[in-house]
Amino acid sequence: MRIWKFPDQVVRLAVLVTIAVVALIVVRQMFVPESFGEIGHYRADSIDTVLAQGIQFAGMQACGDCHDDMVAIKAGSYHRGLTCEGCHGPSAVHVDDPSEALPTIPTGRKPCLRCHDYLPSRPTGFPQIIEALHNPMETCVDCHDPHDPTPPEVPETCGACHAAIARTKAVSHHWSLDCETCHVAQIEHRQQPRANLPTKPTQREFCGQCHADDADSSSSIPRVELATHGGRYICWQCHYPHYPEGR
Repeated sequence: MRIWKFPDQVVRLAVLVTIAVVALIVVRQMFVPESFGEIGHYRADSIDTVLAQGIQFAGMQACGDCHDDMVAIKAGSYHRGLTCEGCHGPSAVHVDDPSEALPTIPTGRKPCLRCHDYLPSRPTGFPQIIEALHNPMETCVDCHDPHDPTPPEVPETCGACHAAIARTKAVSHHWSLDCETCHVAQIEHRQQPRANLPTKPTQREFCGQCHADDADSSSSIPRVELATHGGRYICWQCHYPHYPEGR
């Protein structure tokens, strides 16, 4: 009489599953807090832990109860999305006792550089400076009111805000082109850049004004057969306009 038995691979799999289940039970008993699951997938005791830390931030609404004039100015400025305590620090104690606990007043350049120091990863058009070049040794608040940081003078060149693009274009074959050659920017773009965005070319024929075989442009400019060059792709899907020789 032949005795049937489970295949070895099934036995090994059953052993692993058993070990995993036992380990899960042990871990849950030893490491999962007792209050976990009382109010959902959450550790209920963490609410008491948070409450024990006390309140540190008062909120911008509380600041407006006394400083309504500054809050009104900030509400119409580029800093309208910032909370007061983002620059002045936690102020719940100040709200409870204004005369004894004063909020922090930022000094020097470091607080402003947290947002405005030049970083390539920041959105194009976001106001950025290179600290060593932008009014060195001067304090930001000497020229900019933190509650209404509109520049004292409207930038005369696009490079004031688009520094990375300006530096790239300066070493490319497009160095001699003005930005307005390809972009139409209203004068309001200089005061409120994000509310008045410049236009960008959308058709291959725009580049063809200089680069098509029959274009009326300098003979030194590279020419292509516009109807066939690049197939279905638009020019700037292969050529970066600010550095067109790079691929």
